[in-house]
Amino acid sequence: MGEKVVASNRRARHEFFILETLEAGIALHGSEIKSIRAGQISLAEAFVRIDGNEAWLEDAHIAPYEQASINNHEPRRPRKLLLHGREIHRLWNTVRQKGVTIIPLSVYLKNGKAKVEIAIAKGKKLYDKRAEIAKRDSQREIERHLHVRK
Repeated sequence: MGEKVVASNRRARHEFFILETLEAGIALHGSEIKSIRAGQISLAEAFVRIDGNEAWLEDAHIAPYEQASINNHEPRRPRKLLLHGREIHRLWNTVRQKGVTIIPLSVYLKNGKAKVEIAIAKGKKLYDKRAEIAKRDSQREIERHLHVRK
C-alpha cells in the first residue's frame, strides 16, 4: 500500500527554511481518523510543542465527524505525536536555538494509519521571501522564453 496525502501545509515552505523532516504517528480518537480519511483536516495554524518527554501537535483542526453524534471529538485538541524518546530529545535540543521551531508539513495515510510529516524549520525574513519570489519569477520568465523559441 502507498501513501495518500490528506492535507498539506502549503504556506510552510514559503514562511520557513526547512532544515530537516521526520515522520511521526498521531494518537487519535475513533471519529478523528474518520474525519482525516474524509480530508477534513487543516494544518494552517498548527505547530509542534515538546513537553517533557512527549511531543504534541497543537492547533491542527480536525472537523467533527458528522455520523459520530455525541461521541465526537474536540476539533482543536492537542494530539500526541508518536516518536521515539531519542527523537523527541533531539528535537528538544534543536528547538532551544533561537528562531528554530517545529511545524507540520503534511498529514497522510500510510498502511491505514495517519502519519504527520514534521519539519525542523527556521523562520524566513521578509527579504528572504522577496528574493525567493524574484528568483521564481525570473525562472518562470526563462522557461517562457525557451518554450516560445521551440
